Amino acid sequence: MVKKVLKRKRKVEKENETKAEEQELPPAKRASDEPAPKKIKWINKQRVLVFASRGINHRDRHLMEDIKTLMPHHRPESKMERSKTLQVVNEMCEMKNCNKALLFEGRKKKDLYMWLSNVPTGPCVKFLVENIYTMGELKMTGNCLKGSRPLLSFDDNFSTCPQYSLLKELLTQIFGVPNHHPKSQPFFDHVYTFSVLDNRIWFRNFQILTEDGGLAEIGPRFVLNPVKIFASSFGGETLWDNPNYISPAKYRQSISKRAAGKYLNRVEQKLALQANKPEKSYALNPLDEIFKEDVTT
Repeated sequence: MVKKVLKRKRKVEKENETKAEEQELPPAKRASDEPAPKKIKWINKQRVLVFASRGINHRDRHLMEDIKTLMPHHRPESKMERSKTLQVVNEMCEMKNCNKALLFEGRKKKDLYMWLSNVPTGPCVKFLVENIYTMGELKMTGNCLKGSRPLLSFDDNFSTCPQYSLLKELLTQIFGVPNHHPKSQPFFDHVYTFSVLDNRIWFRNFQILTEDGGLAEIGPRFVLNPVKIFASSFGGETLWDNPNYISPAKYRQSISKRAAGKYLNRVEQKLALQANKPEKSYALNPLDEIFKEDVTT
């Protein structure tokens, strides 16, 4: 009898538990009339491979790290060996599933070159990077959220020449963060400015403080001096060559020649002074000293 009573109690408890679970289930229809949010597709899948070759100094490496923080759609890569040619970059981008490349190339531990390329079809641009100031050096008051999308601002000079129009499109595709990127934030809080001055492209990064145009600089700062534009990726036919470009080695050579010219001019002036120096200052008249001894005595 006791066993039968216990079995009945267990059945009643199970039935109560099932009824409670059925009551706690959510309704089959939504209470609100708002449709469920659809998952937005990530269509513009731009991936930029950012890396450097061996031979860059500490400042160039810090600039590369600053650019990586500004580009959430980048993909890192270890340093490229000096024995490898630039054509290997296309294979590296294919392995990393990247369609853009940003390569830093150092020369003589002094000069820094930047390559921007559209892989694998091209075009490709080679820049000389000048006047580098990293975020750690500037210590500006501006600040922005990491991963937020930037606004790109180009001045009117980019629409005057065809080479600048090509550079504008390439810079837009590389530095512009794609919409709905998984690592990006869905708003704009800073702006990149590209200005053409003295045949160079000046880069600045500002934080947007207010809607009426209040800005605060974040950094980094650098100047891009275009050298050549190639038809294909890291090679091919030269589409444009900068006639105003002077290599850093020639510039340093001209400075040393000027210093040597100053020394030679100084030596020539000394020799001319000694050659033109008269042996006697002026002719003396002996009659002027007749009464000299009488006056002293």
